[in-house]
Amino acid sequence: MRLRTVVTIFLIVSTVLISFLGACTPATEEPVPPVQSKLTFPVDITDQMGRQVRIEKMPETIVSLSPGHTEIVFALGLEDRLVGVTEFCDYPEAANDKPKIGGFSTVDIERVVGIQPDLILAANIHRKEVIPELERLGLPVVCLDPTTLEEVLEAITLVGKCSGQEEKASHLVTGMGDRINAITDKTSNLTPAERPRVFYTLWHDPLMTVGSDTRIHELIELAGGINIAQDLDKGYPTMSLEAVIIANPQVIVAGTGHGAGKDSTFHFVETEPGLRNTYARINGQVYKINTDLVGRPGPRMVDGLEQMAKVIHPEIFGSIE
Repeated sequence: MRLRTVVTIFLIVSTVLISFLGACTPATEEPVPPVQSKLTFPVDITDQMGRQVRIEKMPETIVSLSPGHTEIVFALGLEDRLVGVTEFCDYPEAANDKPKIGGFSTVDIERVVGIQPDLILAANIHRKEVIPELERLGLPVVCLDPTTLEEVLEAITLVGKCSGQEEKASHLVTGMGDRINAITDKTSNLTPAERPRVFYTLWHDPLMTVGSDTRIHELIELAGGINIAQDLDKGYPTMSLEAVIIANPQVIVAGTGHGAGKDSTFHFVETEPGLRNTYARINGQVYKINTDLVGRPGPRMVDGLEQMAKVIHPEIFGSIE
């Protein structure tokens, strides 16, 4: 395998892992007015790893160790308190200007300690080394580990409670829930025959797709589709071109936005000769969706669900723009 291909695959897998393991204000969300917290600190909470954590005071400084967490912080209007993010935290645009504390899996603990934040938002990937070390140094760490869309909503609620912004979080979660219900109310009663076979591909060399334990798989099902890779290995397995041809997907969705790769996977599924006789290609049902929308566990996942619904059932939800 060529070196360039190996490097590209590494970048794709890293991006997907960041989306999968990590936890922005969506453009369609109405602005939330500032409110005063009804909580009295210290606050004792149970994070998404089941850990008991005490937040001694209203956090004035927050460090995020995941792009998804950063998007939640911005969505709750807490960006002024955000004093440290990872090198992968790139949304919203203002996140790029925040001080960097290393990568997602390569946290610079010395930088975090130097900041002395009142609250650190970590992910499951940090549980073995980073979280214990930060706690040993006396820093409060809350782990967000949402593996389903419902748990993404729970993570937002949890951040709201930790930061004294529980009402903002409740408002945001309610709005997201309403948008989710607007989709599922129309798809939950579809028969198997009414659910198109969907092939979602993260990368094309080799073909990488999504297993049944991923949030992208969940979005496909909520949007009224059937993931043709649901019986493969969990996570992000590879799938042969022959297997895709045999499954004959009615809809093909390519994840885009992978650094230098950008739209290359979409171009592949649009032009690969082996796919020309699939229902998706014959009927022009080949689409692209930004992987961050469907992969990052944050408020924009509802945008991703809405886009997924439009590409799977344009007759119900209208065509994707």
